[in-house]
Amino acid sequence: MNRFLIAALATTMVATPTLAAAQPYRGPAHNPAHHSVQQRGHGPVVVQQRGHGPVVVKQNTRYRAPAVQYRSNWRKGERFDSRQARNYRQIDYRQYRGLTAPPRGYHYVQSGNDAVLVGITSGIVAAVFASLIR
Repeated sequence: MNRFLIAALATTMVATPTLAAAQPYRGPAHNPAHHSVQQRGHGPVVVQQRGHGPVVVKQNTRYRAPAVQYRSNWRKGERFDSRQARNYRQIDYRQYRGLTAPPRGYHYVQSGNDAVLVGITSGIVAAVFASLIR
């Protein structure tokens, strides 16, 4: 009987510390109330840890188109680029006093308040009529 009690007491002495041990630390990712702010690209991203993995809660992505630099001083011989012209459109020479019929292979375009005579295939500026369009 004494052997049985000693064996039972030894077993409980060995098994008790393992049952009372705390669970292992699994890091801050397993805390349900944990959230972090990360920088990705243009704005902060708030990431909250829920359940098995991270969930993106709020992502501020504001895209703004790059500022366009318009030109207002076209010169003869330069290449005309419609992306740099303000209020770009092809105009009819008959609607404006001071414009003559364009030569073959040219057309008039509006750039701001200016009328610009541009080669159709080359895009080279042949003449500029400043402040002609109101």
